[in-house]
Amino acid sequence: MNLSSRVKEAQTSVTLKMNERVQALVQSGRHIYNMTNGQLPFKPSGDFIESITKQTNFLKSYQYSPISGFQKLRDKFLNHHLEKRNMSDLDIDLELDCIVSNGSKHSLYNVFGALINPGDEVIILTPYWVSYPEIIKFWGGIPVVVQSHAFDAYTPSFIEIEKKISAKTKAIIINSPNNPAGIHYSEAWMRECCEFMKKNNNLVVVSDEIYSDISYFDPKPTYFYQYEPELLKQTIIVHGISKSFASTGLRIGYTIADQKLIQAMGRIQSQTTSGPNSLVQRALIEYDFGNLAEFFDPVKAHLRECAQILRETFRDANLPHCFYQTHSAFYYLLDFTRMPFFASYSEDLDNSEQIVNDILEETGVALVPGGAFGYPNSARMSMTLELSVFREAIEKLVNHLARKI
Repeated sequence: MNLSSRVKEAQTSVTLKMNERVQALVQSGRHIYNMTNGQLPFKPSGDFIESITKQTNFLKSYQYSPISGFQKLRDKFLNHHLEKRNMSDLDIDLELDCIVSNGSKHSLYNVFGALINPGDEVIILTPYWVSYPEIIKFWGGIPVVVQSHAFDAYTPSFIEIEKKISAKTKAIIINSPNNPAGIHYSEAWMRECCEFMKKNNNLVVVSDEIYSDISYFDPKPTYFYQYEPELLKQTIIVHGISKSFASTGLRIGYTIADQKLIQAMGRIQSQTTSGPNSLVQRALIEYDFGNLAEFFDPVKAHLRECAQILRETFRDANLPHCFYQTHSAFYYLLDFTRMPFFASYSEDLDNSEQIVNDILEETGVALVPGGAFGYPNSARMSMTLELSVFREAIEKLVNHLARKI
């Protein structure tokens, strides 16, 4: 059977590929420290589970939901988001709306399906989530990459961003907090973003905020539109419950944007998946979002401990390394290029996959190659193992890197 050129060009997710390899090694009897996961090792809060259980008793929970989600939930997501951003009392008419989709990845597919034409350019900032380029290319768009650097804590400059603007530029994706770096952009950076957007008022910013609730050191993330609410007219906000509710398998995402775009996304959704999961939507309508803060207390405590283990282990090893402080999401992006062992690899190529495979074979520590995130010769680790196991994995990793010196 001949497959479409679109499918032939699509790349398999490197995170899924690495997970498959890890599972194969585990089944063969190897002990593996799996640091590839993109999900928290915590169950959702008990009252959310209770809300889901309650909804299983109703026939409507098993029937179709409206194409764009239940109106009560759409309104709840929109109002909750504005409250979190201290923007409930806006005195400007923005005509914002919300659509609920089958996870935030589905939201992003709908966003770019509604937004770009073939040949349109979309700026993405490194390091980026692995799916951004593939989603853009799926709809005929052209991803344009702006590089950042570990020594700048993976924060790209607007001077470099401006250089990538062309007549074909339609949008820019901002992912803060960032997967895979585990950082969020500073208030100063976000204020600079305001000036950038006002200067380029034909551009749309797709603000991927899926990790915005997971910040465990001050200052907390803020967003450009909080300082200039009028910029919401140029903004598409993507969020979901996968990370905020520790519910990656329930597949509920949502988008907040101008009514016209939301309606267009609804038309796409009507011809693809139809409405999202009825049962989970109904549970979310009943659930008190105010309980999330208490749920995250132990999550953030765990992540602070992991960040401290990282910092102390690298410091004590005296390993040449461009260390930065992770403070959001649950990842760390390890740049190998300043480590002496890297001399055995070619500087002109991305050796991420080979290095990660070597580490896995020799230590049992599984990481994700950083080249997939647009940052060559690096690897992403997830801080999702139990603390004692995480410490053991980091020590094995650092000892391996130190032996290479």
